[in-house]
Amino acid sequence: MDTERLSLLIADIFKELKGSALELELIKQAQTVSSNPLIRSIELKRGIIEGLKSSGHERQLRNAVYKYLQTQQKPVHPNADSEHAKEPLAYIRKAQSNWDKRIVKSLNSMCTELGVPLARKRGEKEQKDIFHKWTEMGASDPDLSQFRPVYAPKDFLEVIVGLTNPNANCGEAAGPSAMWGIIQAPLRVKTVHELRVQYSEMAINQCQTGVDDTQDIPQDLFENERAKLAKKVVAYNHCPVAEEFVRKGCTMGQRGDLWKQILGVQVEHTEHLHYEQLKSHAIQHDLLVDSLIYKDVKLTATNDDQYFVFEDYIYQILLPFSRDTKVLEHFKQTSANPPKSYIRGKLGVEEFAVTYPPNGVIPFHGFAMYVAPLCYIYDDPIVLYYIFREMYVRYFFRLHSISSHPQGIVCLCLLFETLLQTHEPQLFYHLKSVQTQPLKVAFKWLIRAFSGYLDSEQVLLLWDRILAYNSLEILAVLAVSIFSFRKTNLMQVQSCGAAEAVLQDLTTLQVIPLIQLSLFSK
Repeated sequence: MDTERLSLLIADIFKELKGSALELELIKQAQTVSSNPLIRSIELKRGIIEGLKSSGHERQLRNAVYKYLQTQQKPVHPNADSEHAKEPLAYIRKAQSNWDKRIVKSLNSMCTELGVPLARKRGEKEQKDIFHKWTEMGASDPDLSQFRPVYAPKDFLEVIVGLTNPNANCGEAAGPSAMWGIIQAPLRVKTVHELRVQYSEMAINQCQTGVDDTQDIPQDLFENERAKLAKKVVAYNHCPVAEEFVRKGCTMGQRGDLWKQILGVQVEHTEHLHYEQLKSHAIQHDLLVDSLIYKDVKLTATNDDQYFVFEDYIYQILLPFSRDTKVLEHFKQTSANPPKSYIRGKLGVEEFAVTYPPNGVIPFHGFAMYVAPLCYIYDDPIVLYYIFREMYVRYFFRLHSISSHPQGIVCLCLLFETLLQTHEPQLFYHLKSVQTQPLKVAFKWLIRAFSGYLDSEQVLLLWDRILAYNSLEILAVLAVSIFSFRKTNLMQVQSCGAAEAVLQDLTTLQVIPLIQLSLFSK
């Protein structure tokens, strides 16, 4: 990195930290050291640095800088406009814009048909009822029969399949999977070799949590040693170290602390106050999206044997989440724009436009399943809230927005089709010959990050690796490995329904051995 770019990066980091609680702590610590009469002026700088190290503030600063570097966008040309910086391909931007309009139209149509306002202030009695029932929201049974999800995964897949670059040469293959696959966007995805290098620490000769901590293996050989090391890593409190440890998975007992370190989540007094403020907004005002959240939870988590007990928790996360304007910051990384509504009687007048919902995210069918597995890790809803929010703005938003980003859902779909053709060409061709496109089966797994399809512990082991490698590409790898694992049965099917039946139940699968076999055994 040249000096100019380094200077700009330092300035951006300083701007990010400006006004934060960490900056105030650093200033306070520096003032404490500088007020020591035993320190001479010529030794002041070194004394402050040593003071920050001994107090642990230096490591907090390192973690804050590392978090910024992990989440910032790649540098773009200084003359590029803001839209190009978020998404360089014009046809992708246009597709996302059209999709945004379609979602808003669907929401407005529902609003008109049902005669329900987008937002209303609750009466005093209703506010009191919700306040007292906040931890038992699942007990209420509102009539949601008329409400429908704004869109389902299959609707989104249709849009992705329709993506074509108008500048591409029609005589050339659009991409590695263009021959048999349905994704036509000519985007670059990683090769098998690149993925093996990236996930080298998941190789078959490396011990892994989720494989080598089973009942068949004595605890002294692996599990106990990992538990001891995990405690040391947590005590050290340094994000890169936690990431490195979690690359081989982590036990349930230490997962909560390790994920907090990796995500840079600290829940202090300020965070508690912010959550309480969001909670009060949810109590005071009823939004149309609240009904969509209730409906989605009832259709998904409540109907799942693994997650129905967390129904109340999920409401305590998603209702405040819909009011959290800090979530809007993720729109800096995508060409999607937060939906807008207008004050009654002022339609089209921009100064009367407001973001709706306040976080800019309209929930779709299955959205609640991003929260459900996290309920197994965190019993404090406030800590759970901030973990979910950070995971959403880092990873989950990419699974339901159209972009050319390597971690975006379009590239994940293309990666899945490319890997499946590379690994299992015979299987891919057979499924295509019986009118079954593999991606149409796998897409629902990808968009939910497998939540609700795998056993809950297996979902968490998978998400361990998402956080540790800071990459969603492992989702496509796992999807391919499942097809490979069920190949014998899939080669016998003669219809799309039969193929879906073979892949219906994934709850018995062990994800880490499957990924290892898929990447490192061929």
